[in-house]
Amino acid sequence: MTNVVIVESPAKASTINKYLGGGYTVLASYGHIRDLPAKDGSVRPDDDFSMKWEIDARSSKHIQAIEKAVRGADKLFLATDPDREGEAISWHVQEALNNRKLLDGVEVKRVVFNEITKGAIQDAFEHPRDLNIELVDAYLARRALDYLVGFTLSPVLWRKLPGSRSAGRVQSVALRLICEREAEIEIFKPQEYWSVDAMLTTPGGETFKASLTQLNGEKLKKLSLASEAEAQNAVNIINAASFAVGDIERKQARRNPAAPFTTSTLQQEASRKLYFGAKKTMQVAQKLYEGFNMDGETVGLITYMRTDGINIAGEAVNAARALIGRDYGAEYVPENPRVYKNKAKNAQEAHEAIRPTDMARRPRDVAAYLDDDQRKLYELIWKRTVASQMESAILDQVGVNIPAADNSVVLRATGSVVAFDGFFRVYREGRDDNGNGNGTDSAALSTQKGDDKDRILPPLVEGTALERASVDPEQHFTQPPPRYSEASLVKALEENGIGRPSTYASILSVLQDRNYVRLEKRQFIPENRGRVVTAFLSKFFPRYVEYDFTAELENELDEISAGKIDWKAVLREFWSPFFATTEDIKSRSNREIIDAIDDLLGPHFFPEREDGRSTRACPACADGRLGLKPSRQNGFFIGCSKYPECKYTRSLGIVTGDEDDAAAADNGPRELGTDPETGLMVSLRKGPFGPYVQLGDTPPKETGKKKSTAPKPKRASIPKHMEPASVDLGRALKLLSLPRDIGLQPETGDMIVAGLGRFGPYLKYQGNYFSLKDDDVLEIGLNRAVTVIAEAPKKEPAKELGTHPSDGKMVIQKSGRWGPFVQHGRIRATIPKDMDADSVTLEQAIEMIAAKAAKDGKPLPKGKAKAAKKAPAKKPRKKTAKKAVAKSDVTSAVADS
Repeated sequence: MTNVVIVESPAKASTINKYLGGGYTVLASYGHIRDLPAKDGSVRPDDDFSMKWEIDARSSKHIQAIEKAVRGADKLFLATDPDREGEAISWHVQEALNNRKLLDGVEVKRVVFNEITKGAIQDAFEHPRDLNIELVDAYLARRALDYLVGFTLSPVLWRKLPGSRSAGRVQSVALRLICEREAEIEIFKPQEYWSVDAMLTTPGGETFKASLTQLNGEKLKKLSLASEAEAQNAVNIINAASFAVGDIERKQARRNPAAPFTTSTLQQEASRKLYFGAKKTMQVAQKLYEGFNMDGETVGLITYMRTDGINIAGEAVNAARALIGRDYGAEYVPENPRVYKNKAKNAQEAHEAIRPTDMARRPRDVAAYLDDDQRKLYELIWKRTVASQMESAILDQVGVNIPAADNSVVLRATGSVVAFDGFFRVYREGRDDNGNGNGTDSAALSTQKGDDKDRILPPLVEGTALERASVDPEQHFTQPPPRYSEASLVKALEENGIGRPSTYASILSVLQDRNYVRLEKRQFIPENRGRVVTAFLSKFFPRYVEYDFTAELENELDEISAGKIDWKAVLREFWSPFFATTEDIKSRSNREIIDAIDDLLGPHFFPEREDGRSTRACPACADGRLGLKPSRQNGFFIGCSKYPECKYTRSLGIVTGDEDDAAAADNGPRELGTDPETGLMVSLRKGPFGPYVQLGDTPPKETGKKKSTAPKPKRASIPKHMEPASVDLGRALKLLSLPRDIGLQPETGDMIVAGLGRFGPYLKYQGNYFSLKDDDVLEIGLNRAVTVIAEAPKKEPAKELGTHPSDGKMVIQKSGRWGPFVQHGRIRATIPKDMDADSVTLEQAIEMIAAKAAKDGKPLPKGKAKAAKKAPAKKPRKKTAKKAVAKSDVTSAVADS
């Protein structure tokens, strides 16, 4: 009997093949083998939402291998991941084989397992089932929704908002969260307030701190003391009073451990404690799930990492309790196993929480098989799982009221002592510390309410007189709401029921890839482009970026997976009003759209000044009004309402009213000084892509000629982080000197170069580029440059294929954003997807480079021009505005699924 097993990844296939032994052929599908083509018409609402699926070139060779194996097989086992996406991959494989008439006489079964261990695999194959069509229907509904939103809404953005990229169903709501939080921060007005603390001394000479809580018979609130004068008045009253110990309150508090990890809580805690992004967390967890070769056997170390369940299997609970009793003592084992209840919206709880597959594998036992990131994440999962089954921590808490003799004021002192550490012995959950994006253990937060750190008071007896050692007022200001970190944004998405935890990593990546937001000091900050898109969607598509609407749609998708409602009924209910809204917005004038966005974003780009002067007043003319203007080349910019009489413009950014009026008056170049080496004038200028500095004058156009033969002056763009008004002659000369040699790398002797490119400042070393995010490209020195390169994610080094016969220069192979490519000089040729990149020869590379040069019209290396075949002439294609962008951008827009 021949059995064929299909899984997603080759690593998983290799492991399962070892567990199943002879009689089984295990193959990998390498993820989805089919997808909707990235073009309009792949989902057809007019044909009852029929879908057109396509097998791309990458998947063709994988499906061919599966087809070959299935011919003559008796059974086909679909063993992809145990979630909706895994069910969909299995369905696609079955459908593709059915379409080729290859499953006649073949028994098809679905097997699922939550961990890659020998026992779990063998048990799964003993209990196979049929495909779950309800889960497949839920996948189809989600895929169709995301596709329809992306391919319907994104073209509207391109037409109405120049420079915009894409809009996705869940991506747009996540962007709205970030933009609205930033708007709250911008309009926030800090309020001053004061607190007063006194250091008191007992008759035995021991001191402790007490805080003012009541003044003149009134209980103080946070903002009660609003000025230094009020605080000083309270200090005077305290200094004039005498104090004695009043009521003493003693109680015990219990701290219970957190539940084992779900996908969402793992991403949050890894962000707080390990500084991992959501994407990195899932990549490392995937490897831990697929397993490692340990003592001759490949073993998965954790259970499946895409889950919203918070309970673990009974045998895992028993194993954890046994380990706790053995390693920490019987007093750390609660009387009954802990059972957790999920509070998150839309929780499916179809799978276990994330846990180690074997509780006896302590982090130290597996450390030798793991790299540093894998070890850290495994340790985090192991500790959280063990702690979740441990006894509660018990704290003894003391509160003491200390009234003045005349009752004019009341001070209060509090203390806390950990009486029994319980699960604290192993693990404490992290917190988002005041929104700064830096996670921290609760033990480190010694000033927050409910803190678990020891704060011990000296022995106190009611009625004992106390002496004042000092009285200190302290000024404070209220703080704006914090920006979202990756951890807090993931938490907000989950709490609002927006999207699925398994999609959060891709959503956050898309927002950054589209330049809608940036991650700065581990906090999300919306870019101007992202704010414009959010304003547009909130104004003209309000229903579809509402949190409740998105959450309700997720509920309906869950009901589809439960078999309660028909998936096409959900699509019909969504599509009709959405399509009508889209058609309405298409019919509106661009002027109406721009004016509405200008009004919405006015408070952001043109904030009010304290002196009352309008920031919308044009600095170049008497009565012009500044506002947002569209540009096909560069998105939006700020311009004067009196155009074309007044040609004042500036790049999109916040206007303070303190801009350089002299430069604004003529909107022309500003002379900074003379270059001491050349004697040429250095000037600050403004171009279509932003401000730049220039050495020398721009040569005049020569009449009768298309292009001037005079050499162009040297120019350098002003980096985004640098205010043009701050650029003086010194900084301008430094910019013009880029790229500059920093120094030789001490170990290799290779030069490190700093420069400024189209994607911002960078370091160049050994042919590789490293982005500079927190360092000044003009000032960075050799030591810091070496550190930046060492800490950067490792890049695959260039592979030398050999020298080109025409000029002796090296032909190299590298990997880039769009995949592997070969390069000779400045000519790069992408390696076709159906070609094995690891086996490319020098001869093949030379052929690809020659073909690329011929296609682009670039000169070939001497000696090869004659050998290269002339590329056949192509008919000119009609320009289709934005079509080139559509494929990549809309594909990202629908990547929410």
